[in-house]
This record gives sequence, C-alpha cells and structure tokens, in this order.
Amino acid sequence: MNFRVTRLLAAAAAVLLCAGCAMFTPGANVPAAEPFDILGRVLASSEGRAFSANFRWRHAAADNEIWLMTPIGQTLAYIATDASGATLTTADQQEYRAFSVEGLTRQALGWPLPLAQLQHWIRGATVPDSATAAVNRDARGRLLLLEQEGWSIRYVYPETGDGILPRQLELTQGGQRIRMVVDEWRAQEGG
Repeated sequence: MNFRVTRLLAAAAAVLLCAGCAMFTPGANVPAAEPFDILGRVLASSEGRAFSANFRWRHAAADNEIWLMTPIGQTLAYIATDASGATLTTADQQEYRAFSVEGLTRQALGWPLPLAQLQHWIRGATVPDSATAAVNRDARGRLLLLEQEGWSIRYVYPETGDGILPRQLELTQGGQRIRMVVDEWRAQEGG
C-alpha cells in the first residue's frame, strides 16, 4: 500500500472513531441512541502514531454519515453506513467496503474500535444491556468516569449553560487513546 493510501486510511480511522453506531458486531444487542448531528475535533493515538482532524457525525437510527476534514473544511474521508454495511471514500475517490464499520476499521487498522458503543458514550450515557465495571457521576448525575467493555472514558462538560451533553471525552484502552472535543450539538429531525 502506498504512503498516500496509508495516510488516508489513518485519517479515515479517526473518522471511524467517531462513527460509533454504524453497525453492530454480530450478536451484539445494543439499541441505537437518539439521532444527533455533531461537529468537533478528534485526536487518536496508538502505537506511537497520532492523527487529528475535524469531524462531522450525523447519526440516525438506520444510518450514519461521518466526514473527516482538514481545518479549512476539505473532506479527507467520508464514511456512510446503513443496513447493507459500511463504505469509506477517500478524498481521491478510492472506496473501501466492509459489512460493518468495525470490520472496516479492523481491515484498515488491524484492530477493532468500540464504535457501536460510542453512540452512547458521546452523549454521556452507558451502553444499555452491557455490564458496567465502574461509574462515577457528579452531583447533577452526569458521568465523569465510565469503565465499560474494557474502555475507560473520562468526561468534561461545558461550564456555562445547561451542560447536559459532554464537551470532551477521553477514551483509553491499553495503548489506544481517543480524545474527542464536541464543538456543536445540532438538532436533527427524524431518525
């Protein structure tokens, strides 16, 4: 694989970190989170490599769209998911397909990511019907620390306004670290 394709796949991997809910691992019983549309930034690191980008993640009950972008808004990668699977399209229009986002991530990176769970974690919620090892909440009931499915997730909330939805998440598992900053939660109709 040439350097450009590898770099684009790394960029796409960062998008996948945000793709959370696209498809479930076979046998998983994880209900879909409410629809949302968010803008933010992601920094992903593993095995001495790091990547950062802006992202937009539009989540609906049956599908997802994720854009990974440069600071000036140029799309580096686009991921679409639906009942038929996941597709990743790079900036130079190369297309990669897999049955699930998890499979696509495994194919591109060589290790799976907690994508189905992230749709819940990004909203400051636990994954329903899943064992929770540890939960630490603040006086308002918001998650501050969650350990679930082998991941540790730390939350930061906005200091102004309602502050119900997280402003920042830091996920860690072994040598993997994902930091997500949500700049804007936008209303989304339907699902």
